[in-house]
Amino acid sequence: MGPRSERYWSLIRTADWFGAERARAYALILGAASALIAMTYLGLSSGLLDPLGKALGTDFASFWTASQLALAGPASAPWDVEAHRAAQAALFGERAGYAAFFYPPPYLLLCLPLALAPYLVSLALWLVATGAAWVAVVRRWLGPDGGWLPILAFPAVLVNAGHGQNGFLTAALFGAAALTAQRRPWLAGALFGALVIKPHLALLVPLFLILTANWRAFFAAGLTAVGLCLVSLLAFGPDAWRGFLDTTGLARAALEQDLVGYARMQSAYAGARLLGADGGLAWAVQAAAMAAAVAALWITRRAADAARGAVLAGATLLATPFLLDYDLTLLAIPLAWLFREAMRDGFRPWEKLALVGAFILPLVARPLALGAGLPVAPLVILALLILVVRRATATDPARANASNLSTLSMARP
Repeated sequence: MGPRSERYWSLIRTADWFGAERARAYALILGAASALIAMTYLGLSSGLLDPLGKALGTDFASFWTASQLALAGPASAPWDVEAHRAAQAALFGERAGYAAFFYPPPYLLLCLPLALAPYLVSLALWLVATGAAWVAVVRRWLGPDGGWLPILAFPAVLVNAGHGQNGFLTAALFGAAALTAQRRPWLAGALFGALVIKPHLALLVPLFLILTANWRAFFAAGLTAVGLCLVSLLAFGPDAWRGFLDTTGLARAALEQDLVGYARMQSAYAGARLLGADGGLAWAVQAAAMAAAVAALWITRRAADAARGAVLAGATLLATPFLLDYDLTLLAIPLAWLFREAMRDGFRPWEKLALVGAFILPLVARPLALGAGLPVAPLVILALLILVVRRATATDPARANASNLSTLSMARP
């Protein structure tokens, strides 16, 4: 390799050209562009429909009509696909499309009051409440010196808000639980257990708690998950659970038969299918991704508390086969942790490049997959996870835990 090649390689490896001022300028541009897109989107919308003729907040239509059906009775109606489809068609028109309700009955406990308010009011309250929780949690991960700009400019904010989805809520639950797992294990376990509303995002939580010997959090998570299931059983009756179980086959078909669209999904499985792999090979690729995620948890089982939480968040995004771009709100956790550690100790090779790539991933992942057939999300997530693991295993746990506690105490209002 010649001197010129070495110089170019060094520019990529260290990314010294990407300093604080340039990062701030790009974040401002990205934040301003996001705000402009949101205002244009709302300005071109008409009534309850967006510029494309779909429901405003697309997937929120599923939650609101599930509430409408359950409040009117029977409580099992949200899992009656035809009844649910008819409710959306009555509200938005036949051409608006259909957003299915594949969630378990504990999620209906959360959705139940949504239809008590008009649709647009309910959507706004949903996004403000869950968004505020997500911002608060990410601020704790980022620390007091991180500021608001990187949080609000993160493209996953616009993606999740545009879909009216629950990515803010699930990432807030996950991030708060991972951050308090050792200091407040019963609270952390309850927060992890609440992820029963979207169980594929809690796929690695039991293993994580076992590897870290956090038995109080383990039992609290189990008790919370079981408790929420029992409460939903009492509230909605066994027909709701039967209806949910009946839809699991449709949910699997949505994954395996391209009903959602492989280009719209961000998992290793969907990426393999997009590249032409058959079902068996795609599941083998997903199994390899799961193995890498488990290995990351094992390698960092004795790392500092926050480091383990960051690894868990990144590993979860790699391990789950059902992942959409609005779920990348969870990517803020490993991003914030790696950035904070790098600002304290200095950036290591490839970290700046990985941070930039992962930060813009929610913005480019779907367009690249749809337009060019390139499923970049699993590779970017894997690269970020490797760097988080590298730093987690190279950091002294006692020193890092002391720094984390100091940061958290400073971040509290």
